[in-house]
Amino acid sequence: MIRQSVIFDVGRVLFDWDLRHLFARLIDDRDELEWFVTNVVTPEWHFQHDAGRPLAQMLPELKAAFPGHDALIDAYAARFNETIPGPMPGSLELVERLDDAGVPLFAITNFGHEFWQDFRPTQPIFDRFQDIIVSGTEKMMKPDPAIYALAIARFGIDPAGALFVDDVAANIAGAESAGIAGHRFIDAATLERTLVARGFLAG
Repeated sequence: MIRQSVIFDVGRVLFDWDLRHLFARLIDDRDELEWFVTNVVTPEWHFQHDAGRPLAQMLPELKAAFPGHDALIDAYAARFNETIPGPMPGSLELVERLDDAGVPLFAITNFGHEFWQDFRPTQPIFDRFQDIIVSGTEKMMKPDPAIYALAIARFGIDPAGALFVDDVAANIAGAESAGIAGHRFIDAATLERTLVARGFLAG
């Protein structure tokens, strides 16, 4: 059993993510952009893929509901990596420091299976992680208690010695209900202080 470990979320903890990063390149009018990401390709609709629904089901349904937007809906599927413009400042450096210090690293991410298959190979930072649970692959999402139970069992960790880092309060609460301490991510500097205070990194 792994006595101490750090478990990361991916979106908005390790990497920035927003649908607007893609659609701002495709929709010039700001009001139209906001309407589109509020009514058509919305985060809530996108989260169905995080939960395990295949794109082959989702896309035709949305095109039928919003005729005339086929090209933009297809862009969501074809160009999803453009919704992820780059790392959150300082976060990947903390991952590298933790790994270099010998701290076992894991991740639990709400991420669509198909999109993860495209995104994961572009980011060698994930080579530093021992295992990553992807919601769309497992068909369960944070903060479902089942995903934390799966993580504890599959990672082989002692929950009492683990720290879970996520930007969503409900996801932190889910981890804490499974006996894993949580840190709600604000920025890398604040996380670094927590990692030092908990003995994962030297001060």
